[in-house]
Amino acid sequence: MPEYIISVIGALRAGCVISGVSPLLSTTQIQYQLNDLGENTQNLGLVTLDSLFASHIVRVAPDIPKLKLIITTSAAGFLPFVKRSLGRLLKKISSGNVTPIKGKDVIDFHKDVLKKSLSDPVNIKLSADDLGFIQYTGGTTGAPKGAMLTHRNSVANILCICKWIGWERESGVVLSAFPMFHTAGLTICEILIFLARTQILIPNPRDTDLICDVILKYRPYAFVNVPSLYQLLMLNPRFREIDHSTLQICMSGASPLPMESQMELEGIIGRNKVLEVYGMTEVTAVATMNPVRGEKRLGSVGMPYLNTYLKIVDPETGNEVPLGEAGEIYVKSKSVMKGYYNDPEETKIAIDSDGYMHTGDVGIMDEDGYIRILDRTKDMLIVGGFNVFSSKVESIISKHPAIVMLAIIGVANPDRPGSEIVKAYIQLDPEYNYDGNEDELKEDITNFSRENCSPYEVPKIIEFVDNIPLTPVGKMDKKLLRV
Repeated sequence: MPEYIISVIGALRAGCVISGVSPLLSTTQIQYQLNDLGENTQNLGLVTLDSLFASHIVRVAPDIPKLKLIITTSAAGFLPFVKRSLGRLLKKISSGNVTPIKGKDVIDFHKDVLKKSLSDPVNIKLSADDLGFIQYTGGTTGAPKGAMLTHRNSVANILCICKWIGWERESGVVLSAFPMFHTAGLTICEILIFLARTQILIPNPRDTDLICDVILKYRPYAFVNVPSLYQLLMLNPRFREIDHSTLQICMSGASPLPMESQMELEGIIGRNKVLEVYGMTEVTAVATMNPVRGEKRLGSVGMPYLNTYLKIVDPETGNEVPLGEAGEIYVKSKSVMKGYYNDPEETKIAIDSDGYMHTGDVGIMDEDGYIRILDRTKDMLIVGGFNVFSSKVESIISKHPAIVMLAIIGVANPDRPGSEIVKAYIQLDPEYNYDGNEDELKEDITNFSRENCSPYEVPKIIEFVDNIPLTPVGKMDKKLLRV
């Protein structure tokens, strides 16, 4: 939404520190994040939707003592009056009542901020090493932690991405459906503002018909999305029929895009356009990219980009592994965070004395410097003494025609302490025809797995689900599946 961008720019110019708050968080999660942010600060301000104010904020605001200012806006805030009124009347636009809260200043974004804002510049002195952002990790493997990102972190990341991709100050339209509370979405937005380029705002990334509409209208030359959104788009026949000849780059990040899906996507948009990247909140979005002008290797997240040191390490010994062997990815650059907010112990675990960020991701580097991500260290299964990389197994089994999406997790093996059983949660393609006998379909998928996987990688348990749960960013939420 435009209000998000305006709020970020205005708050930074006023010397504030930004923290994105996902609108999909529960009331308890919002309270946790705001109270964590308020632990070492004088005042908190919150910009939020009126619908979230009514459903969440009004319930927890009294229990967030540092929250002093609440600015509310509507999901239709910048729409013309007629469209805004019709949207609310037809209940296509969420809304909620905004009421006073004792001890808090509650004001309206459009009436009290935009119409009464001053044009005089604010005299705030900031240094490159001052905090600009406290961005919370997704929390898929534990309680969310706030990554402290400085202005230097952010600027270094922006300049390196622009140089690597070759983007300069010129006309051009980019479509990004990454939510802006996520570091990747925020970074793309910052880059496009820096370059004075156009960004298409997508209020609902799961509305693939809307995305098709804006592609036809604005003819973007770049897409930036999470893998799950590309998979949803490919299920929409309209996306397959669009002429994508103006598209130059199709960036994918935040989680692995299965090789089969990459090949299918390139079959729709054109060859050599998919650009997989790798990064995380703690490194201000990006650490590796496939080359733009050189060879893009499907299934690889490319190589360390500008001013970035990267090594693959045996997590048990701390020694670098030989090329071609798996290990944990360590990253060192000007974009590595200052540390975790209010958590010096976790910071010491995450960043070593040499300044390397221990990412928790397992990868392999080949002799040309290209890197393949195998798994999160916490998503790697141990089956009878063998390492099973869930992302690898997911990529293989997802080639079965019945499968739209699947998630592999490990469950404890009661007969073999310390070993796990491979379990697959599978979301079926609604257009796949079978006679309704789920047991036979499970057997067919199991046989397919046996033909294409090692014996210890074959799922022993298969469960069909209507939808694979996703985090607010669009990653598979395996934390929910493990509950």
